[in-house]
Amino acid sequence: MKLDKDLCAGCGACVLYCPVGALSEQDGVVVLDLDKCVECHVCLRSEVCPTGALQQDELSWPRVIRSMFSDPFGKHPSTQHMGRGTEEVKTNDVTNLVTYGNVGIAIEPGRPGVSASMRDIEKITMVLAKVGVEFAPKTPITSLMTDKTTGKLRDDILGERVLSAIVECVAPREKIPEIAKALREVSKEVDTVFSVAMFMAGGPAGDFPTLDYFRALGFDVSPWGKTNLGLGRVTINQKARNGGQTR
Repeated sequence: MKLDKDLCAGCGACVLYCPVGALSEQDGVVVLDLDKCVECHVCLRSEVCPTGALQQDELSWPRVIRSMFSDPFGKHPSTQHMGRGTEEVKTNDVTNLVTYGNVGIAIEPGRPGVSASMRDIEKITMVLAKVGVEFAPKTPITSLMTDKTTGKLRDDILGERVLSAIVECVAPREKIPEIAKALREVSKEVDTVFSVAMFMAGGPAGDFPTLDYFRALGFDVSPWGKTNLGLGRVTINQKARNGGQTR
C-alpha cells in the first residue's frame, strides 16, 4: 500500500478499517506503517478516503507474500487458489489426506486481527518437524519451505508479515501429546497468537478422543467443529486404509 501525503487530508477515516493498526493519526496527519501493513487492502476497498490518497503500489518479491496470505483476493502460486490454506480435511472423503490412526493438524498463527511474522511461523513449523509430522504437500506454507524435514522456510521471506497463515500437517495419533507439548512451548517464543485444529477419521467404531482428553493436554477446547459427511466417491482401497470410514 501507498499513502500519498500530498493528497491525504488527515481526516483519519481510514484508520478504523486497518485490521492490524498499520494506519494511525499522528499530529493531525495519517501515517502508514509499512512494517505492520500486511497488504490486505481492506482500507483501499473500503473506499472511505475522500481524496484517493490510499493507493495500491506494485508489489514485488518478497513483499508480495503479504498480499498472497492477507488479501482474500490474493492467489497463491502453489495452489492457484485464493486463500491462506487449502481445503484441509473438508474433502477428506476424496483426498484421503487423514487416514484412520492418524491426526490431521491445522495451526493458524495471526488470527483474529493480530497478524504474524514469517519468522514466527517458521518457529512453529520447525518445532512440528522435530516431533516428526508430515507437512501437507500442496499448501502455501509448505511450498515456502526449503527443507520439509526441518520445517525451514526461505530466508528471503522471514522479514515479511501476514494477516494469518495455516500450517497443515499429518501425524500418528499417538504423537498428539508430544505435539501439544511442543506447541505450548513455542507459544511462549512467538509474538502472536495461534489456534489449533485437529481432524481424525473415527473408523467403523467412531473412535474419537474426548474433549477431556484434549483439555488434559492443556488445550482450551472450542465446542465448534466440522464433520466430513463422506459424500464423495471413495474407492475400496481408500476405505480400507481409512478403517472403513472417511469421517
